[in-house]
Formats: sequence, C-alpha cells, structure tokens
Amino acid sequence: MASKVTILRLVLSNFRNYGALSLRFDGRHVVLTGDNGSGKTNLLEAISFLSPGRGLRRAVYGDAVREGQDQGFTIFSELEGMEGEVEIGTGVGAGPDAGSLRKVRINGTEMKSADELLNHLRILWLTPSMDGLFTGPASDRRRFLDRLVLSLDPTHGRRAADFEKAMKMRNRLLEDGKPDETWLSGLEQQMAELGIAMTIARNEMLSLIAQLGDMATGNGAFPSARLRLEGFLDDAAGLPALDLEERYLALLREGRWRDQAAGRTLQGPHRVDLLVDHSEKNMDAARCSTGEQKALLTGLILAHARLTASLTGYAPVLLLDEIAAHFDEKRRAALFDLIEELGGQAFMTGTDRQLFNALGSRAQYFSVSAGALTPID
Repeated sequence: MASKVTILRLVLSNFRNYGALSLRFDGRHVVLTGDNGSGKTNLLEAISFLSPGRGLRRAVYGDAVREGQDQGFTIFSELEGMEGEVEIGTGVGAGPDAGSLRKVRINGTEMKSADELLNHLRILWLTPSMDGLFTGPASDRRRFLDRLVLSLDPTHGRRAADFEKAMKMRNRLLEDGKPDETWLSGLEQQMAELGIAMTIARNEMLSLIAQLGDMATGNGAFPSARLRLEGFLDDAAGLPALDLEERYLALLREGRWRDQAAGRTLQGPHRVDLLVDHSEKNMDAARCSTGEQKALLTGLILAHARLTASLTGYAPVLLLDEIAAHFDEKRRAALFDLIEELGGQAFMTGTDRQLFNALGSRAQYFSVSAGALTPID
C-alpha cells in the first residue's frame, strides 16, 4: 500500500462563505453533509488550492474572496506530506491584482511557483460539474487530461504554459503580415519541442492507465475506460521524439498561410481530443446513459489515483463532491472500499449522512450549515 498523505489542520480566512474557520482532522476520511449552499463544496475548493492552478472550480482568485471583504483570502494547512510534516499557506491579497496573483508559502518561505506544492501532495477531484465531460467540448477533456498528467509529471504544467505562450506570440507575428523569419522559426522550433513533449507525456499516462486493466474497478462495481487521443499526429505512434518534432515543425512551416488566414494555429497538441470508451460495452462514453457515464468517470478517477500512488509511492488526496448521490447501496459500499484500499485521505460531500453509512468508523463526519462545521457521530 502507498504511504499516506494526511491533512491534519485547515484554517480559512475570508474564503467564500467562511469568514474564519479552523478545523483539525485525525487522519481518517472526512465526510461533510448539509443542505445545498451550506459551504461543503467551498471547503473542498479551499483544499484544491493546495495544488497548482485555479482549483476545482477554475475560479478567478478574486471571486473566491468572501463577499463584502477587501482583504483577500488565506488558506493555511498543516499536513503529513510526501516530504514529512509541512505547513502550507496560500491566498490572494487586496487590490487590483487579487484576481490574478496567488502566493504560496511552504514552511513560511514564499515559493516562486505553485508547482512546488507537488513535492508535498497530489490532489485529484471529482465534482458534479464534470458529469458532462464525455458530451461537452474537447477543451474540457483536454483540461481534464492535463490535470491527470500533472499529478504524475510536475513539469507538464510549465511545458503547457510555455507552449501556449509561444503559440500566442507566433499568432501575433503571423497577424502582422511580414513576420521576422528568424523570430518566427525560433518560436516554431520551441513549439515543436514543447508540443511533442506534451504529447508524449499524455500518451504515456494513458498507456500506464491501460496497463492497470480493471484493478481499480472493484470487480465490476465500476466500468473500466479505454482512452485514446485524436486530432494531432494520429498516424505517428511509435516514432522517436526527434522525428515527431521534425514532423510538427514541418506542419507549422507549411501551415503558416492557413494559420494567418484563420487567425490561430490549426495544428498542435492544443487541438487534441481525449476519446473515452466504456470497455465492457465497447461503446463511446458519450453514448452511454447518465448513470453509466458517472460510474465510468468515477472508475477513471480511481484508476488514476491508483496509478499516482503506484508511481509516486504516496496516495493522492481525493476530493469527491456529491459522490454518493447517484449510486445504489451496493456500489456506494464498493466505492468506499476502493477508496480505503488506495490508502489515502478522501474528503467527501453529500446532503444525506445516511449515504455514507457503509464508511462506518473509517471517516470523521461534520455537519455543514451556513459556513459553520459541527462534528457528528
């Protein structure tokens, strides 16, 4: 079993509907129950800010500041992490930059990048807003895919950001009509190197999940997913990285006039789609029923959590919002057993305490009401 990362303390200030909140956890899973709008998801969102990015809602940081406050928000945590005991603080200040800049401190020292958080814990989440993943736009699936890759490869986020920056600069040069050839070629070389590195990292992650088979599906309790990428160098599987870079570089050079006319870059890893099939039914996930899609997505998250634990040696922290509402009693029990087998800490929400009866003493339970938490038996 993988080693456990445990959040032991969480302190919020001016975050969403929490003016001031201080919680201590004992290492077990955490279940938050209460009415809709009471603040359950807000608490999960705060924990999600202990990882790089904009959290599980992808919110503008300034929007997470408690309404009526002008001092920003802070999130502080104490945890037993991948490098031992650590204190992590993050938040945004007041003023015009509050919506775009988030500071991260680890053991009191300000970090240059939020990527440093990945040295201490990995966080995966599943929320109701993700239920439309298989039927929604390709951009949502790419974002989901890259989040999965990032939990295994901390450098993936920086590569993706650098690729996006180089692509935007290339687009502006082409828009000018008479771009500097040396500068344009340099940007295309950079895009080729970064784009292929992104593609390889994505494919490696999918390959590793495929190797797990149905290990994380609870003997059929959750369907397994077959994953593949489509939309960029689809016929180039197995080629060396240098050959792939040369092919993409050639595509960029040959496509300059088309990209100039379109006002955007038409080929690259930013155009990829993640295709998902229900393995047992051999059916496109988009054609499955709503219940099957929910179970399929849950199985995929569990498989990826197992993969993360296997490769890093530490089980990820799971944030599972309204996880039990759409499953019957048998599948809920199987879900909780699978979460326990992962060996990590999970934070789960629901409107009904009875939905979590199968967890028994494996969890701490809190009632959430109007931004206040009360422990319950």
